[in-house]
Amino acid sequence: MAVGLAISSAGGQYNGRMTPFVLLSCMVAATGGVIFGYDIGISGGVTSMEPFLKKFFPEVYTRMKSDKKISNYCKFDSELLTSFTSSLYIAGLLASLFASLVTRAYGRKPSILAGGAAFLAGSALNGAALNIYMLILGRILLGVGVGFANQAVPLYLSEMAPAKHRGAINNGFQFSVGIGALSANLINYGTEKIKAGWGWRISLAMAAVPASMLTLGAFFLPETPNSLIQRSTDHRRAKQMLQRIRGVDDVEAELDDLIKANNVSKTIKHPFKKILERKYRPQLVMAIAIPFFQQVTGINVIAFYAPILFRTIGLGESASLLSAVMTGVVGTISTFISMLIVDKFGRRALFMVGGIQMLVSQIMIGGVMAAQLGDHGGVSKGYAYLVLVLICIYVAGFGWSWGPLGWLVPSEIFPLEIRSAGQSINVVVNFLFTFIVAQTFLAMLCHFKSGIFFFFGGWVSVMTVFVYLFLPETKNVPIEKMEMVWVEHWFWRRIVGDFSKDAKIEAP
Repeated sequence: MAVGLAISSAGGQYNGRMTPFVLLSCMVAATGGVIFGYDIGISGGVTSMEPFLKKFFPEVYTRMKSDKKISNYCKFDSELLTSFTSSLYIAGLLASLFASLVTRAYGRKPSILAGGAAFLAGSALNGAALNIYMLILGRILLGVGVGFANQAVPLYLSEMAPAKHRGAINNGFQFSVGIGALSANLINYGTEKIKAGWGWRISLAMAAVPASMLTLGAFFLPETPNSLIQRSTDHRRAKQMLQRIRGVDDVEAELDDLIKANNVSKTIKHPFKKILERKYRPQLVMAIAIPFFQQVTGINVIAFYAPILFRTIGLGESASLLSAVMTGVVGTISTFISMLIVDKFGRRALFMVGGIQMLVSQIMIGGVMAAQLGDHGGVSKGYAYLVLVLICIYVAGFGWSWGPLGWLVPSEIFPLEIRSAGQSINVVVNFLFTFIVAQTFLAMLCHFKSGIFFFFGGWVSVMTVFVYLFLPETKNVPIEKMEMVWVEHWFWRRIVGDFSKDAKIEAP
């Protein structure tokens, strides 16, 4: 039985309701976010655990425990240690390119299934790791899993969701990332207390739980109507699926738009070449700029290295892991809030508010650390807790803005003919700059010291201005009519021209 809010065909919307079938399917698919978040949270935690460092990175362990002359900011500066974290993202980058072909030719469901299976294999290898080579190989397999999942899941969510609720449904991906990271932080906090020193194995191996959920769940996922139309000339299955997920019989208007978009898509033999054309210039710019900006917010300073950062300011091992749990709770709650309000207030408003919030908190964190934390010793408990509070404010700002919207906006702006290619570019750029930040952060922390927060704060200023000037509002716009937001934008209409004079976005 279909329940929820009806979507009228007026105002540019299609007939339909938010059905339990859609909610359940999207909840299963969004587990792809859980595996991504779990890995982000778990890697930062285990790299602060002394038994893990002693076994795989003895130089870092010795430096942390014995070297009294080295700067607080440089204790964890190790290329090998950062390679452990960043190897996943190079693998994910390469895998997402191949995943684009799979997603286009075979559908969203097989890519989600492949992502879950690869991540499952990687988690098993990491949990059983006896040397650094097994550890890195496991990370590469995890990267393949994340590459496939991040390519397919946001597309799946945007295509399954009714336009009116697309923001909330798609933000479920980032909410799942937050759930995964929070779960990892809680597990790290518990396993660190195992006296025998093998708790890190449990932390790494437990990644198999969400991976199993995604892999098994993918067998039962329905394919999206968009993909069914894209891969078959018989549109009856697509119509039946559309009727089922919208909860109404009259789906002709949406089906016709999907078929028209597919007919255009069928004429495109080389989507990566096609996306370079002038009329797709706005989408290409956003596919590059948004994931780039998402990574230079500085969130990976917190996501990957929160426990290390807290140890840098003088907190102990257990307190550092507990602090990471607190930031994980804040991030998850703020992302949930974003799910509730994104389709009411729109994407631009959340981007702006979140950007200002992140900028102010980063300036204050950098100021406190510059004034209170020297190269040796720590800061007082009061200032350590102040930094923790400011980091929570920063994480909240990211949680309802650049975190979820960095995945939502790129997944909803591409026409069907370039959608898989566009999402692939989005994921590749995301992974590329995630890799760069992960690989360079510990060295940057060593050289920039507290200035690292002013560095990322500068980028937050740039991206907030970019959104204000160049990103049109996309809330409530049907995904197959999204090209009109560019035609009606003050800047982009000069680039794309008015190539759809007969179609205008009606006010919802």
